[in-house]
This record gives sequence, structure tokens and C-alpha cells, in this order.
Amino acid sequence: MTKILLPNDDALEMACDILKNDGLTAIPTETVYGLAANAFSEKAVRKIFEVKNRPPDNPLITHISNMDMLGLLARRIPHIALVLAERFWPGPLTLILPKSKKVPQGTTADLDSVAVRFPCNEIAVKLIEKCAFPLAAPSANLSGSPSPTKAAHVYDDLKGKIPLIIDGGDCLHGVESTVVLPLEGERISILRPGAITQEELSAHAIITNGEFSSNEKPISPGQKYKHYSPNAKVFLVVTDDSQKFKAYCHREYQSGDLILTYGGTPVEQARNLFSKLRECDTAGAKRVFVHSPEKHGIGLAVFNRLQKAAEKTVYLE
Repeated sequence: MTKILLPNDDALEMACDILKNDGLTAIPTETVYGLAANAFSEKAVRKIFEVKNRPPDNPLITHISNMDMLGLLARRIPHIALVLAERFWPGPLTLILPKSKKVPQGTTADLDSVAVRFPCNEIAVKLIEKCAFPLAAPSANLSGSPSPTKAAHVYDDLKGKIPLIIDGGDCLHGVESTVVLPLEGERISILRPGAITQEELSAHAIITNGEFSSNEKPISPGQKYKHYSPNAKVFLVVTDDSQKFKAYCHREYQSGDLILTYGGTPVEQARNLFSKLRECDTAGAKRVFVHSPEKHGIGLAVFNRLQKAAEKTVYLE
């Protein structure tokens, strides 16, 4: 049986007891809901992979509630990582750092690096403080399905698989954190776009974006696998011309198709995207046509998620 509880003291105490005993709890963050486990427990993090049916080479992001915890997870912290942490933490930024010996291989998918972020969601921070250890917490959904931005989404995917969901309401941003790999000097590579934008990061670091090959082992979530997909087949239509998008949909439309409307501004689109993708299945859609968002600011993160979700990306001249 899976309980959904509001984040009062009793609920957080229950969550803490579960986590201290190598169990799993779904928690809200400012990005999406996370499926949390003790990041220092091999037994606990293995349960995350089992419950989500997550590929074993897909590393987890760890979550801290203070800077002292960072030193427990990372054996070395580059200067540029500290600069970004000072500017963007607490917040939706994940840093890839050389891992300490304290971090089990299960948390990092056998990598020598660890992904760390300091969330700004008060419920998540309070729970981590209560536990007194970092939490590994990927999105609290079945791997491949749209990420959960409401407690109800978590319940739909994981009911009967986990004991507790802490209901913190709708997530603020609606897309996962920006993942950054600090390089030499002031250089960084953005491994996954998110709520902290490329424009914001470029004010503090030199951005060098390398291409990820599908033959490589991913060092960040969101690099290798198809994600965020409803059962319906998603067709991402890339064009700046709304009339061309409408004409394409009119030409291709069949019974059972759906044209997705997911917000007017990039911020609204980010907040609404995963809920709207889930609603496609509720509506029984077979195919879904989505107009591409702006590819700057948080719109780049939305575009990235849609590319990962899409069965096909169509580029219109």
C-alpha cells in the first residue's frame, strides 16, 4: 500500500524512518518529484533501479541540504564548481564532480564521478537535514515515462511499489535540473539543459559543449536513453512559423490524433509539459503533434525533453 501524505512533521518523520532503513520515499523538489533513497546505501539505491526499471548504467543525482555534505560526496571540487554553487545553489543546478570513496558504485552507475545538487524546495531540504545524509533521487516515475510534477503522477506510476509519497503540490519549474560538468579553468560543459539556463551560466563560466555518442557511457541522466514518453507516439514539429505547423497537422491528421497545447510562454511550457504529455494517454491519443518551443532560455530544456520523448522530429522549411 502506498500512502500520500502532506509534508507535516509526522510525515517527514515517517519518511526519514523509511530512508534510514534503506527504503524509498517519493519527495517533491522544485524541478520534478524525486524517488529518494540513502545515497550512501548500496542496498537502498539498488531498489531505485528495480522500482523504476532504470537502466543500470544511468547514474543517479544526489541531493544535499548544506555545503558540508558536498565534501562527503566529492573528493575534489574545482574552483568553477564552487563559483556556480555559490551563485545557483540552492537551486536546480547539478554538478558532476570526482566522487569520494564514501559514495557506493550503485549510486554512480560504476562511474568515478558523482552528480550533486542542493535543491531549494523547503520540504526536500528539511527531510535531508532530518536524515543527516544525502539522498539519491531520480525522477519518481517508471523509466521512460513523463516525469512527475504532481504527487498524483507518482502514484499513477509507482502505487504499490513504494510505501510513501510526500505531497508538496505542483513542482515550480516542471523540468529537471541543468547538469554541468566543470572542466579546466573557467570552462564547463552543459550535459543536460534545465531550469538554470545557458544564458545564466555563461555570465559565470565559459561554456564548451561536447557531443555525446550513444556508444559512450553516460555520466549524466538524460544523455543516452529515450525519456518522458507517453504511450502515444509524439511527433515534434520544428518550425518558427505557426501557420506551417497548423498546415502540417491538418495534412497529417488522422482519427485518434491530438495536437498538444502546453502553454504560451517558455516558463508555462516547462511547468505544463509533463502533465500535458500524461494527459495524452488519458485522452486515448494514438499520435500527438507538438509545435517546437523557443530554443533559448528554459525553452531549450523543453525542446530537449520533447526531442527525447519524440518518436519522430519533423523539420519544416
